[in-house]
Amino acid sequence: MFGLSKLLGFFLLPSNLLILLALIGILLMGTRYKRLGQILTIGAVLLLTIIGIGPVGNALMVPLEDRFPKWDPRSGSPQGIIVLGGAVSPDVSAVRGEIALNEAAERMTAVAKLAREYPDAKIVFTGGSGRLFGGASEADFVASLFESFGVARHRIVLENKARNTIENAVLTKALVNPKPQERWLLVTSAHHMPRSVGIFRKAGFPVEAHPVDFRTRGADDLTTTFGSIASGLARTDTAIHEWAGLLVYWLSGDSSELFPGPRAATTIRAESRRR
Repeated sequence: MFGLSKLLGFFLLPSNLLILLALIGILLMGTRYKRLGQILTIGAVLLLTIIGIGPVGNALMVPLEDRFPKWDPRSGSPQGIIVLGGAVSPDVSAVRGEIALNEAAERMTAVAKLAREYPDAKIVFTGGSGRLFGGASEADFVASLFESFGVARHRIVLENKARNTIENAVLTKALVNPKPQERWLLVTSAHHMPRSVGIFRKAGFPVEAHPVDFRTRGADDLTTTFGSIASGLARTDTAIHEWAGLLVYWLSGDSSELFPGPRAATTIRAESRRR
């Protein structure tokens, strides 16, 4: 399933799919299906341009990012803070000899503030290699980064096997063995939070959303265009990846809901106890 999800994920991205259609169109123009080839090529190029410059990516991203509000710290201190992988480029880190962060870096830097505010909370990082044929693990590089934030090594818990969000939830639950009365924060990108929370709930691990790494300003960006086609395509690809993931994980029974949203912490804990 992991390999299949990677393969399907590649072809579901609008940028990859449209480029593929354009290439097919170019090939067809040398055959008796020239007219069809022209239609495919011109149509793909037009769609690439519209999606790349227009507000499509933002319109798809905003509902994902706005699904969960910012975490309210007034209800008490958490037992632990779970940080999902996806912000570290492990292969680059291995070659360069220092941790290399990507555009989701706020997943990691948010730990500095949270660790200071909650000095008794465990800091749990979960992330292996998300590459189809394996590679270096993200978790192998983060301990030194967290320590540079002033987090004591005994507070850091590392899970280095998870290849996707399902394994993040299952393996982390087995590692930390959460109790029904405990509060655990889940730190990940805002657009990734609905899918992540649904998967953790399905795994019987009640978590409270702490979204970071916002890519949009919210409703103000629903009609905002992009300055480059590459930027618009990247935003659309990211959003489509999440929407597709929500649907697939719900259909496969790996998520609690089609579009998970906020719930009262007491409700989530009660569901966990029933499991």
